[in-house]
Order: sequence, then C-alpha cells, then structure tokens
Amino acid sequence: MKKLNPEYVSIVSAGANACPYFNLLSMKLLDFSEGNSLLEITLEEKHLQPFGVVHGGVFSSIIDAAAFWAVFGEVDEDAGMTSVDLKLNYLAPARNGKLVARGRKIKLGKTLGLGEAEVTDGNGKVLAHGTSTLIVLPDMPFMSQDVWPPKFIQIN
Repeated sequence: MKKLNPEYVSIVSAGANACPYFNLLSMKLLDFSEGNSLLEITLEEKHLQPFGVVHGGVFSSIIDAAAFWAVFGEVDEDAGMTSVDLKLNYLAPARNGKLVARGRKIKLGKTLGLGEAEVTDGNGKVLAHGTSTLIVLPDMPFMSQDVWPPKFIQIN
C-alpha cells in the first residue's frame, strides 16, 4: 500500500506558498493529503470589492486551489493538473478575518478528477461552496528541483 510522503508534501507546500499568485492573494496551503486539503487567506483591504466585501474572485481562487490540492495528493508521481471548469455558490459575504477552505476529492480517473471545497470564516460559518473538474497531465512535474523525495512511500 502506498501513502503520500510527508517530506514531499512539505516541499510541494512550500513551493505552492511561494508562487506569485498565492502571494498576491496572501493564500496559504496549510496541508494536503490523499483526498483532502486545507487552505487559508487572512483577509486584507486588497481582497475587498468597492462595496466593502470580499471579491468573488477571491472565493473562486481559494475554492479552485482547495479542490486542486485535494485531488493532487492521489495523482501519479510525474503528473500535473490544471482546472477545466469551476462552479461555485456564494452563500454569505465576508469583510474581514479569515477564509478557510477545506477541499475534498470526489473522484479521480485516468484523465479527469473532480474536487470540491467549502469556504468558512474563522468561526465556521459557511460562506461559499464549489466544485472543480481537473485534467491530469502526464509528464508535468510540479517544479524543477535537482533532488526530489518520492511522492509516495510504501507502508505495510
């Protein structure tokens, strides 16, 4: 039986958190595993639209990312992914505090995956929910690095 390697998760999470788009939104990938993910954004003025609430694009970004990372934990070692669609429902506005997104893999096939995410505030109030279909792209490693730990380890 194979299990996601914690050392791999740590390196990939650091790489994701250092990417320009995550930095732009102050989004952090806190954890991902086989079928689950946890992301967070500490809200700032830059996240607000002209009426003083969080812009819908911020919600869509964290839902897309949470769904992605929940599915990514189970794709093959050298495969990458990208979104092919995103569907979401905005359920309540936010003005400040945190957005917490919990992602869950619904299904992963050979070429397509489906993930979902729920976004809550720091008190657990549900603010948004969405799904994302992802295409699996073989031979698309996460990022270049000389030495990588294996993505999966064997457990008995």
